[in-house]
Amino acid sequence: MKALVTGATGFVGGAVARALVRSGVDVRVLARPESDLHNLEGLPVERVAGDMRDPASLRKALTGCQHLYHVAAHYALWAKNPSIFYDINVTGTKNLLEAARAAGIERTVYCSTIGAIGLPPEGGLGTETTPVSLDQMAGHYKRSKYLAEQEVLKLAKDGVPVVIVNPSAPVGAGDVKPTPTGQVIVDFMKGRMPAYIETGMNIVDVDDVAAGHLLAMQKGRQGERYILGCKNLMLREVFQILSTLTGTKAPSIKLPRLAILPLAYANQWIANLTGIPPRIPLEGVRMAKYKMHYDCSKAIRELGIPQTPPEVPLEKAVRWFRAHKYV
Repeated sequence: MKALVTGATGFVGGAVARALVRSGVDVRVLARPESDLHNLEGLPVERVAGDMRDPASLRKALTGCQHLYHVAAHYALWAKNPSIFYDINVTGTKNLLEAARAAGIERTVYCSTIGAIGLPPEGGLGTETTPVSLDQMAGHYKRSKYLAEQEVLKLAKDGVPVVIVNPSAPVGAGDVKPTPTGQVIVDFMKGRMPAYIETGMNIVDVDDVAAGHLLAMQKGRQGERYILGCKNLMLREVFQILSTLTGTKAPSIKLPRLAILPLAYANQWIANLTGIPPRIPLEGVRMAKYKMHYDCSKAIRELGIPQTPPEVPLEKAVRWFRAHKYV
């Protein structure tokens, strides 16, 4: 059995590639020529050059494969040219799944995001069936992933064998970029967080997310979505765990979101002029409005995704960031 993994140079994709290798699968990874390959060091995988925006390279990469794990995405809270989100996340996903259909791929697991899952307007936990619309998507990343998921659902209805997984906020080792969640951990460890905006998140071990991808390939139902998450926490609870792990004092000053919005707008304006990513991402401040807590029971019940307590992946993240000189 040969499987193609896109996004394997990244955080979640790297974890998926490692999990597949451990399970004995013959792994091929698609990577841009300029990609940072640190997450693939020591892995016995076949590397092929390609780009989500180049359909010919996708067709070539899929040749001889039976399974596809599509994890690649442009994941950021800001880009000077927002079209990159749509070119990679929407058009690229459609390119890949069309190529997979033509190549006769037996099954695809598509990695979406928790951001494409709705939240009840009256409060409570979001589920795979909570209604949501494009108008409710904050920022280009979420909007592009929502649109990409709609394309995947259309193809699923047309018979393309695909299962959708929606990871919440993965943490752990190998967060090379780092992701926005990983950056929060790094900033905390550096003592750069004297204050915070309260929000809610669902923390999950990235290795459990990787396991969820493999389980979705084995057990997931055609065209279904599965939230790959674990424990719902408030940000102050995450900081308390990190404080215990690192000895760094957790911030005690809670700022109102509306007080930070003007700074975030100014920061984005400067970023658009200079091309340097903002220290206070506007989309991050906007998203803090929502308590992103979810019901993960469907993936537990149908797939059997592991539920590692959040202290474990947070400790792994702290150890990895220290070992790799992020702090």
